[in-house]
Amino acid sequence: MLTKLEFYGVSDIANQLMRSYLNYRYQRVVIKDKITIKWSSEWEPVKHGVPQGSILGPLLFLVYINDLSRTVNSVAKLILFADDTSIVISNSSIEEFKSSTNLVMKQTVNWFQSNYLSLNYNKTHFLQFLTKKQNERKIQITISNSIITNINSTKFLGLTIDNTLSWREYISRLTSKLNKACYAIRVIKPFMTQNILRTVYFSYFHSVMSYGVIFWGNSHLSNNTFRIQKRIIRIIINKGKRDSCRNLYKQLQIPTFPSQYIFSLLLFVAKYRDLFLSNSEIHDKNTRFNYNLHLPHTNLTLVQKGVFLLWKQNLQPFTNSY
Repeated sequence: MLTKLEFYGVSDIANQLMRSYLNYRYQRVVIKDKITIKWSSEWEPVKHGVPQGSILGPLLFLVYINDLSRTVNSVAKLILFADDTSIVISNSSIEEFKSSTNLVMKQTVNWFQSNYLSLNYNKTHFLQFLTKKQNERKIQITISNSIITNINSTKFLGLTIDNTLSWREYISRLTSKLNKACYAIRVIKPFMTQNILRTVYFSYFHSVMSYGVIFWGNSHLSNNTFRIQKRIIRIIINKGKRDSCRNLYKQLQIPTFPSQYIFSLLLFVAKYRDLFLSNSEIHDKNTRFNYNLHLPHTNLTLVQKGVFLLWKQNLQPFTNSY
């Protein structure tokens, strides 16, 4: 840890301060039951790592694993978020893909061993992304005599991603959460004013509905989300299930689900404008569409429905302002 800090520029007095902070630390394990009887282990010196529960702990951990991406960046893309690591490998050749996968896993294990860390094989999974017309390739990954489990879906930063990017499993779980929020508002409605119900809506329903919506909002399954939103709007306003919600949204000043989806896409493009090219950056022809964002050519429907292309049909009228 101290060597890495010095490599990143934390040297001299600052490094000595961190050495004093990390050295001569002790920790133990305490187990407490319902009768307040405690069992505890002996105090042992902390030879590796940082003090648990400390404010500097997460920052020092990120510094410690910062060079992991350099290990595999030649054949794979590493995505790090706290202690959650995802490795993305792509190759059109199945044999080269297998070779790259084995190489990356070997390099990763070697890095873990060199840095006194251990890989949790029970939480390490392999997910193969496919198109609907593509058959799954049978690939078995083995590391240090441990078999990596093949899965069809995984949870990533709160989103459940399946191997065909259909978002079926995520939307199913989301629908369950939104139905519970709808029931909660129905229960508290007799005791709350409309303004408070609107606040509860944004806290317990809208925040959940809009999370990651730029990724799954284009799925045909998201229509269920829109139906639940209409139901909760009618509950707040005290309208029947056959009444139109068009004016109710305006009355409560709540965006509809499709509007929220388009707005989230617009925010994404505005925030990450450097990821998109305009037509003027592609060619030097003076056309009427010079300042429009450039639409890459692709034949795969899955890509056309992705975040980087959906702005074309939803946001192109707004892009001239950039």
